[in-house]
Amino acid sequence: MRPVSGVCANLVVYTAFTDVGDTMFSLSIASGGHISTGRKSLGGTAGSVSKLNVEYFPFDVEEMNIDVDGTKKKVKQIVDEGKKVKLAMFGGSVLTQPQPLKELADIFHEIGAKVCYDAAHVAGLVAGRKFQDPLREGADVMSMSTHKTLFGPQGGCVLSFNRYAELIKKATFPSNVSNHHLHHLCGKAIAFAEFLEFGEEYASQVIKNSKALAQALYERGFQVLGEKRGFTQSHTVIVDVTKYGLGGDLEEKLEKANIILNRNLLAYDLKYDRHYQNPGGIRLGSQECTRLGMKESDMDYIAELIARVVIEGGDPERVRQDVIDFRKGFYKVHYCFESTRKAYEYIKLR
Repeated sequence: MRPVSGVCANLVVYTAFTDVGDTMFSLSIASGGHISTGRKSLGGTAGSVSKLNVEYFPFDVEEMNIDVDGTKKKVKQIVDEGKKVKLAMFGGSVLTQPQPLKELADIFHEIGAKVCYDAAHVAGLVAGRKFQDPLREGADVMSMSTHKTLFGPQGGCVLSFNRYAELIKKATFPSNVSNHHLHHLCGKAIAFAEFLEFGEEYASQVIKNSKALAQALYERGFQVLGEKRGFTQSHTVIVDVTKYGLGGDLEEKLEKANIILNRNLLAYDLKYDRHYQNPGGIRLGSQECTRLGMKESDMDYIAELIARVVIEGGDPERVRQDVIDFRKGFYKVHYCFESTRKAYEYIKLR
């Protein structure tokens, strides 16, 4: 629990399992990877800080997932070139589908590489048993944040098996963390206890809501990616908005309507010279709406509000007032203990 962020957790993994000049596989940023797993030329943590050579997984846009056959071919090619592949970093920042860990873990293990799963964005869905189970599907280690779909205080975490315990502990302290922020450790413990009690119900509703949101956006004319796979199996919905503008411009326009989402690079944006500051996509997440008690019918209304701004070109100020009125019905936080006493009584301290 000592890493202070998800990026720090990834640094721990690099320190424990790689050396300078080694090769690692990860998703490109445009395909859903995180800057912490990126190349040096992009300012990526793996390349800049850990001096790793980063190769990208081939990505299938229709499947919104790693291309299994393409990856097998690329791994063989990289090994034949004499490069030492020491780490395969699955997971990432934009995961709409469970990744093919079972299909690819053995390929990396056979060449002496370790497999990590960056669960920063989906840790709550993993904990709720509704997405995938990386450590039982072939991963040697899992890094994560503690404050996204896993709704604790901000921080990072590394999970693994006892056989790697000392290696990971040493890579954490003293290599990457000297002061590990004890002031919110109890807050994390309470969040984890809440997941033991409410996690499966929460994760299930998060996914129901994201599916409903994706479907409602699609029915209103938005190009929601991943149609072939039911749009999403996680909290995340990705939309190509180039019929109506660019992601950065629409992000700002929707913010004026009190609708907060973010611009998002699409896997094919670079072909069209679109930049991350104003890419072709937007990313939406259902986890916070779910925590406030919203259900599938509310996702339909949210899609309607977004469509009024983006498709119909409506005045954001008028939509803003409707958002305020809608939001008044959702002030209670759900899937948690309703008193601090219940939280502290849940698990006896020993």
